[in-house]
Amino acid sequence: MNTILITGASDGIGAASARQLKAKGHHVILVGRSRDKTETLARELGAPFHVADFTRLADVQRLALELAHHPRIEVLANNAGGIMGPRELTQDGFEKTFQVNHLAHFLLTKLLMPQLIAGKAKVIQTASIAANVFGGSFDIHDLNNERHYRPEQAYGNGKLENILFTRELQRRHGADGIAAVAFHPGVVRSNFASETSHLMRVLYHTPLKYLFTISPESSGQRLTALAEGQPGTDWEPGEMYNKTKPMPLRFQDADGSAARSLWEQSEAMVAPFCR
Repeated sequence: MNTILITGASDGIGAASARQLKAKGHHVILVGRSRDKTETLARELGAPFHVADFTRLADVQRLALELAHHPRIEVLANNAGGIMGPRELTQDGFEKTFQVNHLAHFLLTKLLMPQLIAGKAKVIQTASIAANVFGGSFDIHDLNNERHYRPEQAYGNGKLENILFTRELQRRHGADGIAAVAFHPGVVRSNFASETSHLMRVLYHTPLKYLFTISPESSGQRLTALAEGQPGTDWEPGEMYNKTKPMPLRFQDADGSAARSLWEQSEAMVAPFCR
């Protein structure tokens, strides 16, 4: 039985995968922003839960402390994220899309690293093909999306950061037993895009969604398959997958310099929460 921690687990992909993994006998730990929704699912599954708002890095720090009694974590699914509306800074001073999609998960992974290494963990990032569609003009020197902000571009950048983080996490900690992977969940019927003014809201929150989206259960199976799969056999560590195939990136980082810079800048940003 593996200990599997899922963020963004209160509904959508995270909730669907949590149900699937719990049914397979795993010890699932739920993390969600909404106490009511997360607690409701926790009661249904008989699973422990934690509440954390990733727009507050202090919440992430507290979450890691609450999880300190778990000596080993075999799977960390960094699944929370979303597309936002007009540019907004969190109370930590970071652009909200960047913080929720990347920086909060970077901090959580870093704080849990001893337990992840002890569990020879699979660290799974819910990324997106938006990394290619909207993230092609990604600027490693503008992580806070200060220049030419558009919700879809900031979201694409965040999903690209998930992939670059996956690559660098594998490079730095693969020898410690960590196996990192990212995946595209599909276009999923969920609460995604509920906070944005972008046209994506029309796709996800009108009857159009039944024409162009898949169910959370179908998408959850992608996450479940990675969580239960064997790195090096079922999937290659450090890769980004669309269904069962690695997905090439439009953004070129052949020498890994952008991934390394993202890691280093992220470390500096979260340093106050790692003491």
